[in-house]
Amino acid sequence: MNGLRLSRHRWAIATLLSLSLVLFFSFISPLFPATRTQTEVFNQVWETVQDNFYDPKMNGVDWKSLRKSYEPQVTAAKSKAEFAAVVNQMLAELKTSHTYYYTPEEPAYYQVLGIFVPRSSQLQKSVQQFLPKGKIEYSGIGIVTKEIKGKTFVSAIFDGSPAAQAGLQVGDQILSADDRPFHPIQSFAEKAGQPINLRIQRTPSANSQQDIKVTPKMLDATTMFLDAQKASTRIMQRNGKRLGYVHIWSYAGDQYQQQLEEDLIYGRLNNADGLILDLRDGWGGAPLTALNIFSKERDLSITSISRDGKRYVNYAQWNKPVVMIVNEGSRSAKEILAYAFQQYKIGPVIGTKTAGYVVAGRPFLMKDGSLLYVAVADVYVNGNERLEGKGVTPDVVVPAPIEYAQGADPQKERAIAALLAY
Repeated sequence: MNGLRLSRHRWAIATLLSLSLVLFFSFISPLFPATRTQTEVFNQVWETVQDNFYDPKMNGVDWKSLRKSYEPQVTAAKSKAEFAAVVNQMLAELKTSHTYYYTPEEPAYYQVLGIFVPRSSQLQKSVQQFLPKGKIEYSGIGIVTKEIKGKTFVSAIFDGSPAAQAGLQVGDQILSADDRPFHPIQSFAEKAGQPINLRIQRTPSANSQQDIKVTPKMLDATTMFLDAQKASTRIMQRNGKRLGYVHIWSYAGDQYQQQLEEDLIYGRLNNADGLILDLRDGWGGAPLTALNIFSKERDLSITSISRDGKRYVNYAQWNKPVVMIVNEGSRSAKEILAYAFQQYKIGPVIGTKTAGYVVAGRPFLMKDGSLLYVAVADVYVNGNERLEGKGVTPDVVVPAPIEYAQGADPQKERAIAALLAY
């Protein structure tokens, strides 16, 4: 680690991360009532991308021809899910991240709104007609799922969530919810506070099937990630050392870094001997000074003397070992943080290669309340390093297979070993 070198480059880091501020990125609407509505939304999507996509040459794609070729599929779509699949297939032709079409039938829809609406007066006005309760929320249990070979697996669990409390594990295959096919939104819609039965399979053997009772709750998309971060923050006792751990699920807002710094300097992590900074999954975004806390240079200290004469010294920087964990779910500004973490030799980066989703995105509400996320600016780090489509390769690559993982976390265990080695 080289905290002094980091300190000398503070302004370089701030400039680097300023690019990432735009990188981060309840209601259940009815099915489209008619083909006409589908066509209107499709045209709005096409035109919004045409007018706002970062590359006026559309990344070498004949955008007008794509409109004509996908129109018949739009007309033939018989459901919102089919329509969304067609739209996203067209958007995928641009081969660019931060360009996706979301509907209220997926948790990401609410999460993206929860990130951007509080900071956009324009979005606040536009979204009001679709949020009669005035809240960006959905009923859920706090999981991320992934389809693998036609099967649905739990790929991540938010700390402190109903799923975590019920004992679900990463790697569980979800077979059904209340004896019906699982759906990330519909399985929990209008069931907040009511226990439901998840049928899961924990190993490749059907003999491992079991039922787990879990009670959904209304997840506020504007606060859920900070709640999960707080719930994740803890001290682990290993080999006589106190190892701090925090999982930052989203960096899209100053509140996440503020909470981290409060815990490091004054709070639960203050007495830790080292820190594991987990940036896996979730969303990006980052404040300008996200890495300054890890400088070894003690620019400011506060000494408190209690009645019994004991002295307590707090420093404005974290001058102890720190390890970062990333994976393919670490995106946008989290990738810039991982890049800078390596460049300034703060500590080892452990896990798997990041997503390579590093352009600037902006959300647009469509006329039916669906959400279009568009890449509106290209991004280069240090002037000439483009991470889009490339990602960041960890210093120590540790695969973490999801299927039937039974809650095992080899990446976290490797991070613990790295801290103990200091």
